[in-house]
Amino acid sequence: MTDKVTDTCAPDVAKVTWRTLALILAAILMLITLFSPSKGSASQDSEFLDLLVERLETWLDHTAPYPAVAQRPTILIVPAWHEVVTSHEASQTRSQGRTRGLYDARTGTIYLVAPWNGSDLRDASVLLHELVHHRQQHARHWYCASEQEWDAYHLQEEWLAGHGIESDFYWPAIALSASCTPKDIHPD
Repeated sequence: MTDKVTDTCAPDVAKVTWRTLALILAAILMLITLFSPSKGSASQDSEFLDLLVERLETWLDHTAPYPAVAQRPTILIVPAWHEVVTSHEASQTRSQGRTRGLYDARTGTIYLVAPWNGSDLRDASVLLHELVHHRQQHARHWYCASEQEWDAYHLQEEWLAGHGIESDFYWPAIALSASCTPKDIHPD
């Protein structure tokens, strides 16, 4: 009788083992796809992103005090652990307590932090914010990179309001971060 119990249990154990193995393999493949180190990728096809950039640039042409730049920025979508995001060397847009986008003036590259979806108006506004930085770099001299944030956030808020969305920006923090004063002052 013991042999019979073992024989009937064996197929169930095998099914559980194969099912578990399949789930683990699927999870690993999903993680590899999600976190594979790449130069960046678009959440939509490049045609959609090009159309979105055109729409945002047209809006900026009519609204922003900064002229359009002939050379379009490179736009990459990167994971939150990407070296550019963690180094904070670029101008960054923060929302809901995390970095959402960055502009690297040295390379003319906009980094959008995944998850990013251009169909989402808040995500599209992050791209708009970074496009403002691209224009600002070519428009005039800035004493410090953070000085550009005040105008970029105001334009982003105006664009969101035009779409019926209230921004969640905390203006006192933006004012402090947009100043060129030292950030950590301690008396000697």
